[in-house]
Amino acid sequence: MNLLEGNFFTIEKMVVGEGLIQAVLRINPGHPIFEGHFPGQPVVPGVCMIEIIKELIERATSNKTRLVKSEFAKFLAMIDPRRTQMIQAEIKFNVAVTGEMDIVSTLFEEGTTFLKFKGSFKTI
Repeated sequence: MNLLEGNFFTIEKMVVGEGLIQAVLRINPGHPIFEGHFPGQPVVPGVCMIEIIKELIERATSNKTRLVKSEFAKFLAMIDPRRTQMIQAEIKFNVAVTGEMDIVSTLFEEGTTFLKFKGSFKTI
């Protein structure tokens, strides 16, 4: 079960290649989360950005995962869903000997990077 896909965001396009996931996503500006984060000034929560990456990995691999390591999460710009509804995701991944999937990912739109994230996910 995905927490966000289908109600907080939808996948408009997704391409999965060897070691690479690319997706175009639509953020739902009417989602109830924006009533509290923040009233009158909605911003996509950082935890939702990480969850989007997790859900894209799960869709691409057809496996449930959990985050086991976050090397860094750099939130470089806010996503205001009133102004920005279409974003892109790029996830570069490598499956380690341990079975963990090491990833480097970016959420962005033309000219603006919202998140740079490096970490590891494990199949559960």
